[in-house]
Amino acid sequence: MASNVNLTVKLGNLIFKNPVLTASGTFGYGVEYKKYMDLDKLGGFIVKGLSIVEKQGNKPPRIVETPSGMLNAIGLQNVGVDRFINEKLPKLKDVNSHIIANIYGTSVDEFVGIVEKLENEGLVSAYEVNVSCPNVAQGGALFGKNPDNVFELTSAVKNITDKPVIVKLTPNVDDISIIALAAQDAKADAVSLINTITGMVIDTKTKKPVLANKTGGLSGPAIYPVGVRMVYEVYEKVKIPIIGVGGIYNSGVALQYIMVGASLIEVGTANFIKPDITVEIIEGIRRYLDEENINSIGDIVGIAHI
Repeated sequence: MASNVNLTVKLGNLIFKNPVLTASGTFGYGVEYKKYMDLDKLGGFIVKGLSIVEKQGNKPPRIVETPSGMLNAIGLQNVGVDRFINEKLPKLKDVNSHIIANIYGTSVDEFVGIVEKLENEGLVSAYEVNVSCPNVAQGGALFGKNPDNVFELTSAVKNITDKPVIVKLTPNVDDISIIALAAQDAKADAVSLINTITGMVIDTKTKKPVLANKTGGLSGPAIYPVGVRMVYEVYEKVKIPIIGVGGIYNSGVALQYIMVGASLIEVGTANFIKPDITVEIIEGIRRYLDEENINSIGDIVGIAHI
């Protein structure tokens, strides 16, 4: 029997058919996954982080497996915004799912420049601003560790677009709620959390770090309890929607994020293990709502706080 549950989610001026997105950096530019799954089944997908110019990333080795996860130091390698527009976007014209551009830069001007180029492309539905990037003007600090920088950057992007702006937060801070509030004050449409957790792995034979970059970002199932806790904390402080991300590998974990306050979720590392895992998660959420006689996904957003 067909399910009648309502999985739609509203974010800014967009309606998502379901709450499941893919996380930037784990889904290529969407094009790569077309042969493995039907992209139209997704609420949306977030493309690999785009910079103002093409970037080669860090030297290898750049990935190492860890218990229940992986450590990566790819270095935000990408084709750059111009090649994305000319080579990738045309291959997504037939996709009936929201395409969200993840963007990053080393200065506010770079972020703004990327958005200005993408504003002319009708296929891009929203922007996810990665504030876990070095801010050259601030001596190499992360944008996302300073609420004033987050406010300035978010405001600058909001000033040049009517599309939803999502600010992606780093967990590598003392109080993530302070950063989320800065994004909200700057009129962000949503915040997404968490990004990867900084970690290190040592090769005991060479007695040196495995990654050429020494440290990397930890992702995968190992970090989901941290992500759930941080979404819980931020939900109690902000009024804008939250997108939960970090270690989601099945519908049960996705539902945990939703119950602590996430309106949408992003699936990341699990895409590498099973390319169509997102479809399973969508169906798992739908099945749960049916079994619990819950009419709408919105009915359980933040329910763990009640």
